[in-house]
Amino acid sequence: MDSIFKPKLFSLLKAGYTKSQFYQDVLSGIVVGIVALPLAIAFAVASGVSPEKGLITAVVAGFIISFLGGSRVQIGGPTGAFIIIVYGIVQQYGMEGLIISTILAGLLLIVFGLFKMGSLLKFFPHPMIVGFTSGIALVIFSTQIKDALGLTLSNTPSEFILKWEAYFNNIDTANLYAVTITVVTILIIQFSKNHTRKIPGSFIAIILITVFVQLFHIPVSTIETFFGEIPGTFSFSIPSFNFSDLSNYLEPALAIALLGGIESLLSAVVSDGMIGGNHRSNTELIAQGIANVVTPFFGGIPATGAIARTATNVKNGGRTPIAGIVHALTLALIMLFFGVWAKLIPMACLAGILIVVAYNMSEWRSFISILKEYSFDSIVLLSTFVITVLIDLTLAIEVGVVLSALLFMKRMADVGKKSYLEVDSDVIEDYADLPSEISIYEISGPLFFGSAKQYNEMLKATGFKYKIIILRMRHVPFIDSTGMHNLMDVLKDMAHSNIQVFISGVKPEVRKDLDRNNIAGIIGEGHIFDSFSKAVEHANIYLERVGT
Repeated sequence: MDSIFKPKLFSLLKAGYTKSQFYQDVLSGIVVGIVALPLAIAFAVASGVSPEKGLITAVVAGFIISFLGGSRVQIGGPTGAFIIIVYGIVQQYGMEGLIISTILAGLLLIVFGLFKMGSLLKFFPHPMIVGFTSGIALVIFSTQIKDALGLTLSNTPSEFILKWEAYFNNIDTANLYAVTITVVTILIIQFSKNHTRKIPGSFIAIILITVFVQLFHIPVSTIETFFGEIPGTFSFSIPSFNFSDLSNYLEPALAIALLGGIESLLSAVVSDGMIGGNHRSNTELIAQGIANVVTPFFGGIPATGAIARTATNVKNGGRTPIAGIVHALTLALIMLFFGVWAKLIPMACLAGILIVVAYNMSEWRSFISILKEYSFDSIVLLSTFVITVLIDLTLAIEVGVVLSALLFMKRMADVGKKSYLEVDSDVIEDYADLPSEISIYEISGPLFFGSAKQYNEMLKATGFKYKIIILRMRHVPFIDSTGMHNLMDVLKDMAHSNIQVFISGVKPEVRKDLDRNNIAGIIGEGHIFDSFSKAVEHANIYLERVGT
C-alpha cells in the first residue's frame, strides 16, 4: 500500500521546503483561484446544476486532490469534459442519481489506483483521445448556443441534431443584447492576453459585463433568473440510496471514472513536461477517487485534473501541492464572502466563456493533422468523434480502443507480407569504441500507441544524460499517430536541452512519416540516415566541431 499511495505533498515537505517557494506557491494559488472562479460557475450551470455546486467542487475536490495527489502541480476541480456526462445523468436520474454515480465513480478510481491501473491508461491511442476531446468540445459549444443567442426555449432537446433543429426553429427569438454580450466576452478573453497574464480574461469579462448589465438594466437572463439565490455556505448531507437501483448507476459511474482517470493523468503528464517532473499515476488516481467520494456529500459534482488551470499554476511559479491547496482556500473565501453577487452574472457571459473553453479543447489542429497523414488512425479518430457527439462518450471510448486494436493487427499483418531490405547492414556493433558523449538507443518493433509511452519514458531516462543520442530505428516497420506524437514531444524536449539527436536505419515508409511531420525541423536538417555508420560518422564530426 505504501508503494502505491505516496502523496507528493508529504514527500516534498519531507525533502525540505523554502520560504521563497512557499511565497511563489501562495501567489500562484491565489491567481489560479481567480481563474477557477468563472470556470467553476460556468461548468456547473452548463451541466444543469446550480452554480454553487461548481464552486463547492473546486473547493472540496481541489483541496483533496492537491493534498493527497501524486502530482506536484495538479489543480483539480470541475472540468468541461464532464459537462455532457453530468447533464445527461441529471436529466435521467436527477441530482440524487448524480451524487450516487459520482461516489461510485470515486470508488472505481480508488480501485484503479490500488490495482496499479494508472500505467494502463497510457495505452489509450492519441487519435481516440483527440476524437472524444474534439467531440466533447463540439457538444459543449452546441449546449451554449441557447444562452449565447438569448433564445427563449422552454425545453432544449438533449440530442445533438434535435438541439440544433430547435435552435434554427426558434432563431427569431434571439436577443441582440445577449448576442452582443457573448461576442464582447469572447473578445475580452482573447485580447486581455496581450495586456495581462496574471488576471484571466474570463474574470475580467465577468466583472465588467455584470457591472454594465446591472448599471444600465440590460434585459438579459442572469444566473438569478434560472437558479435564484446562491448559497454562501457549505452543508453536509447523505443521499438516499436503494440498493435495488445500483445497476442503474454503474454505467454513468464507469463513464465518470474513465473520463476522470484519463483527464487527470493527461493533465499530470502535460504538467510533468512543463516542470521536468514525474507524477505518481496510481497515487493520483486514488486521490481523484477520494475527492469524488467525499465531494458529493457536500453537494459537489464530478472532479478531475484541469489542464488549463494546472498550466496556469505552473506558469505563475507553483511547484508544490501547496499552490493547489491555496487555490481551494481562495475559492472558499470568495464563495463565503462574495458568492451572493454571482447571481447577477449574465448567462450570455458564461456562454461566451464556455465557447472559448470549447475552442481551446477542440484540438482542431491535431484533428486535421491526423486526418491528413494517417489513414488507419483517421478511422479511429472519426469513429470516436461521431459516437461522442451523436451517441455516448463511454461507447466512444470502448469503440475507439477496439478499433485501435483491430487496425493495429491489420497493420502488423500487412507488414508481415512485405520483405524489407536490411538498410542498416553496415552497422558498428562495438559500442565501446564510441565516444562517451554519445548514447545509443534502439527502438525495436512498431512505434504505436501500445509502446509509444514506454519508449518515451526510457528515452527521457537515458537520453538527457548525453550530448548526443543516436536513435536506431532499423527494426521499426511503421509509426502511428500516437507514436509520432510522443516521439515529437521527446525530441522537442531534447532540442530545448541542446541535445543533438541523429536517427539511423530508417525504412522508406517510416522516412515518409518523419518527413511529413518535419522531424528534421526539430532535430536538425541532415540528421536522419539510412544506416548507423553514417549517423556515427556525422555524430563524430559534430563532436569535433563543437569540441568535447
